[in-house]
Amino acid sequence: MAKKTSASPEMEKMRHSCAHVLAQAVLQMFPEAKLGFGPAIENGFYYDFELPRTLIPEDLPLIEKKMKHIVKQNQKFKKYEKPIKESITFLDKINQDYKVEAANDLAKEGHDTIKFFENVDQKGQGTFVDMCEGPHLESTGKLGAYKLTHTAGAYWKGDEKRPMLQRIYGVCFATQKELDEHLKKLEEAKKRDHRKLGTELELFTFDEEVGAGLPLWLPKGAYIRHKIMEFAFNTYLANGYDPVCTPHIANVALWSHSGHLDFYGDSMYGSLTIDEEEYRLKPMNCPFHVKMYNNTTRSYRELPFRWTEMGTVYRYERSGTLHGLTRVRGFTQDDAHIICRPDQLKEELRKALDLTLFILKTFGFEDIEMNVSVRDPENKEKFIGDDKRWEQAEDTLKEVLEESGFKDYVYDIGGAVFYGPKIDVKVADSIGRMWQLSTIQFDFNLPERFGMTYVGEDGNDHVPYMIHRALLGSLERFMGVLIEHYGGAFPAWLAPTPIVFIPVAQTHEKYAEEIMEKFKKEGIRAEMYPATDTLGKRIRAAEMKKIPYMAVIGDKEVEGKSLAIRDYKTKKQNSYPAAKFLKQLEKEISQQQ
Repeated sequence: MAKKTSASPEMEKMRHSCAHVLAQAVLQMFPEAKLGFGPAIENGFYYDFELPRTLIPEDLPLIEKKMKHIVKQNQKFKKYEKPIKESITFLDKINQDYKVEAANDLAKEGHDTIKFFENVDQKGQGTFVDMCEGPHLESTGKLGAYKLTHTAGAYWKGDEKRPMLQRIYGVCFATQKELDEHLKKLEEAKKRDHRKLGTELELFTFDEEVGAGLPLWLPKGAYIRHKIMEFAFNTYLANGYDPVCTPHIANVALWSHSGHLDFYGDSMYGSLTIDEEEYRLKPMNCPFHVKMYNNTTRSYRELPFRWTEMGTVYRYERSGTLHGLTRVRGFTQDDAHIICRPDQLKEELRKALDLTLFILKTFGFEDIEMNVSVRDPENKEKFIGDDKRWEQAEDTLKEVLEESGFKDYVYDIGGAVFYGPKIDVKVADSIGRMWQLSTIQFDFNLPERFGMTYVGEDGNDHVPYMIHRALLGSLERFMGVLIEHYGGAFPAWLAPTPIVFIPVAQTHEKYAEEIMEKFKKEGIRAEMYPATDTLGKRIRAAEMKKIPYMAVIGDKEVEGKSLAIRDYKTKKQNSYPAAKFLKQLEKEISQQQ
């Protein structure tokens, strides 16, 4: 099922109508095709098909041509309903097996009728009919500008045990100008694809024998990852957090006690038997932190506790959802749990939010969107806790955001986790794409389940509040987003090699080595490209590796004890005394510029 998009209702309708026209065009090209479903999605639409052969890129323009013919005919979208049994008979007659299954599912849920949309030409004759909830435009002629972009595999109903269908993706906008701008952005996104750049810049790799969704960090990528972790960890310590460390596995009794087996079991890996007892890989760090809190009696004077851990967790993701670093099966979180008194709750949430903004802005994210994810009141059985606590928690999150100046936050009904509501922080990257990174979550499940208490000023036991927060989120996902945000051109403080020395000829190598060693002595990672190839090739090699600064050294530089610095970002070259540029680079790195 497709997620709700940020588009207007009219744009959603147009994109859904595009998917309908796509299905009609595919059936014209492949009459034996079987239809899955085709919803509107962010910026466009898709439709899933079972086809007699695998599609190739050259098929998309042919399908588009058929779509344009349908649009030109200005066929009307006619909506009607059929009784459920009659609908199943009809769908079976036209050999649409997946629609028959979907109709049977609706029958089991108690539906009496099924909605259909039929395309009707100018002569009043039906040209195509699809089982569909809609809504659609008045006619095909009202479709805006669209383009089919690519194909992918997709399991029926997202189940790996079901047939693999072929999914055709497209984009759709009201005007050709908007479409052209979006296509330009897609081209830029291809250049920034972290999977492509990860290979080119030798940052990480995946290996089938190791396993899908398990990244292997190469030296340069591991260095950047370490710098991100180091900055975040030191920032947390400076803001009153204490470090903790927990195991990668735990007895199944812990996961049963925490509720994860009941509410999160599908995302956990199978059991390990150790000394005839069952263990599981951890999907989260929180139960361990709770156990440490309960290690001794706590006083109200000690609160709040702010415990942070760079903890690696393991969660099952379907193979079809894995995507480079942004969707993996083993990842490290900059996890933290804040355990506080009720009177401290609002202030701790505000501090966590302020810290989030500082971290994200340091990495160059300025366009930030806040989402409040709350419980779905119509599906309360999926969530733990009484109504009063949920309402109080949700109201507190909204108040903190509004008091911090975020009055236009997005309200996400049903987006809460099973143990509490949360704030999800989304950022726009350098080409305007939104990514969900940071999370600040309430939890009134674990404190109650594990009997967490503190001795209050009145001498009685009280249940504390617990806040989960991961500001980078998954380090793997954050790294993937960061690669695309920077286009692989990391700032000097994160770059594996902030500067490379390029002597023009062998006679300049001695001076280049001397200066490079001075930079290294001050803790700056540096390399030298000796004069074993042409100057042009070595400069191009540094450009390809997106090294922030190139120090080109010739006769003039040797004589003047200077450096000709080429800036990767500006593409400009300026001359600096070597000692002066060393100080400038040190400052840039120390201030995370």
